[in-house]
Amino acid sequence: MIRYFLHKTGYALLTLFGVITVIFFLFTVLPGDPARMMLDQNENSEQLALIKKKYGFDKPVSTQYLYYLNDLSPISFHSTNADDYTFLAEGKYTAARLFTLGGTTTVLKAPYLRESFQKSGKKVTQVIGDTLPNTVVLACFAILIAIAIGVLLGVVSALYKDTWIDRTIALVSTLGMSLPSFFAAILFAWVFGFLLHKYTNLDMTGSLYEVDDFGEGTHIKWKNFILPSIVLGIRPLGVVIQLMRNSLLEVLSQDYIRTARAKGLSEVRIIRKHALKNAMNPVVTAISGWFASMLAGAVFVEYIFGWNGLGKEVVEALNTLDLPVIMGSVLVIAATFVVINILVDVIYAWLDPKIRLS
Repeated sequence: MIRYFLHKTGYALLTLFGVITVIFFLFTVLPGDPARMMLDQNENSEQLALIKKKYGFDKPVSTQYLYYLNDLSPISFHSTNADDYTFLAEGKYTAARLFTLGGTTTVLKAPYLRESFQKSGKKVTQVIGDTLPNTVVLACFAILIAIAIGVLLGVVSALYKDTWIDRTIALVSTLGMSLPSFFAAILFAWVFGFLLHKYTNLDMTGSLYEVDDFGEGTHIKWKNFILPSIVLGIRPLGVVIQLMRNSLLEVLSQDYIRTARAKGLSEVRIIRKHALKNAMNPVVTAISGWFASMLAGAVFVEYIFGWNGLGKEVVEALNTLDLPVIMGSVLVIAATFVVINILVDVIYAWLDPKIRLS
């Protein structure tokens, strides 16, 4: 087990290193000067030079890349010279000093994703920390809808194979998989949030927390979950239905299922006790991939519904070319994919005894 996790962790670190490298050089070659973007209309040559020195923009690209790796690394090296970019400035890094050798201090720290260009020096970790929980909650609601309805309809479709029920469910799942999220979001917001508002009492836009009308703080608006979570769950729902149906049909054709039927067990008991668990492997694969994708795919859904999550933040960062926020968000999403893939392998071993972690 330990060797397995070390093996997977090694692959995870290599994957993240590749993502970090691609992200850095992709956004470094973009046209435009980050220092000028930060100063906006208040630019002068002296301020421009100070900004470039503060953020290391006056260095060659290769040096900037090493600075970026150093910022992200949990074990990093920092100059004792206050004029250097890597100086261990108070408030910039959250670190514990390990030792100092010559003019370099080695520290243990949390990854530093730098500061937002457009939010008055606000740390990217704080920006992501304020928005990511909203996206995770929305994704959890959406995936729960996809699992609950998808598994149920998949089982029903398998039990009534080649009947009108099976064909109807297949039509619904196909429509769900082919419907783009941004179009579904606009359609649902218009129909249920505008045309049918007096019946549904749902709003076209709204986030998890909203300011009280009397200025007494914020409160959770549970009804704002409904439309974005349904829209976000439509496509994985269609995938889960088809995978559950096909997987269950394959399991029901196995010899041990025939033996269970020969013993006189009811169909419900056979499915619940013997078939369902073994049929869940491909569904787990789809769910894990879709859950991680929702953190990235929620961009349009959150923006259309005004949901204050990471997706909406990414759209706003793209509009203002706030590169540190974009880069930090992509890294967080990539890390989420890696962690979920490791967890899925563990779940496989629990679902199917034939699968071994080794």
